[in-house]
Order: sequence, then C-alpha cells, then structure tokens
Amino acid sequence: MVEIRFEVDTPLSPQQVRAAATDFSERRPQIWSGIDPKRFTVHALGDRTAEVTEGGREFGGIWARERYDWSDPDRVVARVLDSNIFGPGSRWELRVRPTAAGGSRVEWTSLRQPSSLKGRLVVLVLRVAGRQHLRGYL
Repeated sequence: MVEIRFEVDTPLSPQQVRAAATDFSERRPQIWSGIDPKRFTVHALGDRTAEVTEGGREFGGIWARERYDWSDPDRVVARVLDSNIFGPGSRWELRVRPTAAGGSRVEWTSLRQPSSLKGRLVVLVLRVAGRQHLRGYL
C-alpha cells in the first residue's frame, strides 16, 4: 500500500473547494482534469453521498468505482468499491480548513492498495511522483 499526504493553500473558500469536490454534474471532468469523460459515470447521488466510476487515460486506461461521503462538513472521502487497479481498503480523503487570509488549506491523503499488475505499476509511480502528480489536479 502507498500513502500520499500533502497540503495545498488556495484563495478559494472552503465552500468552493467542497463544492468542486462534490460536483458530480457533467462538468466534473472539466473541473478535475484527470477524469476522462468517457470513464465518468454517476451510479447514485444523494445529499451527502455518491457512487461514481471515474478514470483516466493513464497506463492504457484506469478506473475506480468509488463511494463518496461528505457528511462531515470539513472532509470528503472516496472509498474504492471496484477498480481495475486498486483493491479494498483503498481510498482518498480531502480535508478543507479556512485560512486567516480567507482562502483554504486543502489536506490530501491517499491510501492505495494495488489489486493487479497494472495497479502495482501505478502504486510504484505514485511512490516516486505521486505528490507532484496529485497536486497538479488540485
């Protein structure tokens, strides 16, 4: 398993960050550049949860079906239900805190357990360049 943690400061308010993280409209692939529109499907959407398949073109195509939960006002968590690269226990978490300047500090934690050969390759790449790669999405 690989664990990646980092923080990013943004001028966006915590509400704006949370709104972007929980926007499951057709705009999501535009908001989050790593999502391939062809690999984006919303299976269920509630007031504080969603079940979504998302993926990218990297490594010949990767995807994960995840259950999002944003019932905690400071945090969004996505847990893997099924994936072609990540196994049970894999998840990521975005925690948002206001800053004195009126923006936000975004704390990212990603825990990824590979479930396939391709997953082991992805985890290896994440160990080496995961922080930089994931920061680019934020």
